[in-house]
Amino acid sequence: MSDQIITQEGYNKLQDELTHLSTIKRREIAERIERAKDLGDLSENAEYSEAKDAQALNEGRILELTNILKNVIVVNSKDRSDEVAMGSEVTVKISGKEKKYTIVSFNEADPLNGMISNESPLGLSFLGKKKGAIVNVETPKGVVEYKIIKID
Repeated sequence: MSDQIITQEGYNKLQDELTHLSTIKRREIAERIERAKDLGDLSENAEYSEAKDAQALNEGRILELTNILKNVIVVNSKDRSDEVAMGSEVTVKISGKEKKYTIVSFNEADPLNGMISNESPLGLSFLGKKKGAIVNVETPKGVVEYKIIKID
């Protein structure tokens, strides 16, 4: 797995999820397994099977998060405030309207809330640009022009 770039907030979110899964969730599942064992015959015990499945999914996600966190590079957007970078809040003008986007890693992306991936066509087009830049982005509806009016 190659290194991925991530914001500090994204890193903290993944770390919090890992902590929750490896402590609270793991303990809850272990308790479910114990309760199911008390019900008797494990071969026909649906509660036991479901708890074991939940345990496997939880352990798989813990492993996935551990690997992600080992292979990420945390960036600080304040390092390059004159250019769009990871973590930058970019205000653009598009068709006479202002829109605000935050450049985040792929696993933090939430386009409906203005969180766009640095790997998306829009994110890639904004990266490295300065205030005042005109950015043309190919979209399914054709080329759209964005003017960068503010970078935070």
